[in-house]
Amino acid sequence: MSTRLSGSFNSVELGLFSSRVAAICEEMGAMLGRVAFSPNIRDRLDYSCALFNRQGHLLGQATHIPVHLGSMAYAMVDLVEGREWQAGDMLILNDPYKGGTHLPDITLVAPVFAGDELMGFCANRAHHADIGSDAPGSMPVSRALAEEGILIPPTLLMKNAKVNEGFLQSILQELTSPETSRGDFNAQIAANLLGAGRLRELVVEYGPDKFEQLQSSLQSWAQSLVLQSLARIPNGRYQFEDYLDDDGHGHNDIPIRVSVVIQDDGVEVDFSGTAAQVEGNLNCPMPVTAAAVFYVFRCLMPTHTPACHGALQGVTISAPPGCLVNAIPPAAVAAGNVETSSRIVDTVCGALAQALPDQFAAASQGTMNNLAMGRRGLGGWDYYETLAGGMGAAQNCNGRSARHSHMTNTLNTPVEVLELNYPLRIEQYAIRHDSGGPGQYRGGDGVQRQYRFLEDAEVSLLTERRRYPPWGLLGGQPGQCGQNELDGQELPGKIQFSALTGQVLTIKTPGGGGYGRPTNR
Repeated sequence: MSTRLSGSFNSVELGLFSSRVAAICEEMGAMLGRVAFSPNIRDRLDYSCALFNRQGHLLGQATHIPVHLGSMAYAMVDLVEGREWQAGDMLILNDPYKGGTHLPDITLVAPVFAGDELMGFCANRAHHADIGSDAPGSMPVSRALAEEGILIPPTLLMKNAKVNEGFLQSILQELTSPETSRGDFNAQIAANLLGAGRLRELVVEYGPDKFEQLQSSLQSWAQSLVLQSLARIPNGRYQFEDYLDDDGHGHNDIPIRVSVVIQDDGVEVDFSGTAAQVEGNLNCPMPVTAAAVFYVFRCLMPTHTPACHGALQGVTISAPPGCLVNAIPPAAVAAGNVETSSRIVDTVCGALAQALPDQFAAASQGTMNNLAMGRRGLGGWDYYETLAGGMGAAQNCNGRSARHSHMTNTLNTPVEVLELNYPLRIEQYAIRHDSGGPGQYRGGDGVQRQYRFLEDAEVSLLTERRRYPPWGLLGGQPGQCGQNELDGQELPGKIQFSALTGQVLTIKTPGGGGYGRPTNR
């Protein structure tokens, strides 16, 4: 039986509306992935799509990448307010301190009009393996934002439905493969044009007034579901501390501390005591931190909770300015988006597991195992991928093996695609057996992937959980740390180096933590 909610809509009507909005986002993503040129977007699916209302509040999203979507939802209001939007506009940006995440993630935002009335926005974010860094793959072991590539402040890429070719060319001329990059930009533009058209059709079908009533009621419904979910967490203060291995520049054992206070009127998540921002690129802008926190609480909500602004209410986040998880410019951030966000999830999960141990798993691999490589100059190339690992075990459930977990939701590049496009050969791609932590329920296993270089290349590794293993829960043992090797010799977790033709790089990813004390069964 449907439940009558605020306004004249019931849960069935709002659920249908939410599904139709989400379907638009999924269709945008299908367009983007199908049309893009680069394997990173086309095959790894490193992109996300979402819709927002006229105030910039999240209206719906596809089931894409949490770190993309949560950060967009956090930053979009500031990004869209105060602008004189016109039909045919499209904004582009990658500035981490003005609504972005890290420089490879390029965001396009387009307003949606019904007649002369602004009704909302569509947006997509895609990871470009080349954004002009001196290091191929644009994921260097950097010390400053300027080393990480081209900085794009919020700028109109399109006006009156025409691309600003001069501005776009100023970006493309800095890149190694401008034709490929142009194809990816065109795919992002096409996805937004599709999304804008579909949302406009929805507004016309319902009529502007009913559409506004529906989206407002949807936000209220989502917020009510959130409050019901939060009410199931016992009141109290829950604290946890976890560590990042190092920043690649001699700073080791970097703490992230969180205090989660549960009260009847909401939740406060405070990162006081977390390390100051570091010399390396583990620093996180606040939108990325918020994305990680929102993700954890989103996992506690019923599956039918709409993915909208209302679902983000009730959780307040604070962190001292200038700390690792609330970095200020010009701090480098390339790995903050991928590695620090993963550790924030581990830390918040560790705190909440004290309150709800039966609803949380042990730590998953806690890293995206970032691998970037390529070559500059004539015939140059850029490649980037993240690698799966083990997931943490949970009550009555072993952890899954060889899975991307938490803040990433991409794929590994298929071997055939990688070898077709790049001078690389995959020598081995296998489960890393027994890398999951022992327990009553065992953590999932990581993977082992070997790359043989068929020509000289420059390589960057930004990896974590090479010193601090994924923790177990309720007596479960930690998973194995990851390991990086070149021709069998161990490499640091964060390093840039030159690989010679014929050399073999091996990445062994961490296993997940175990759950419960091991038994003899």
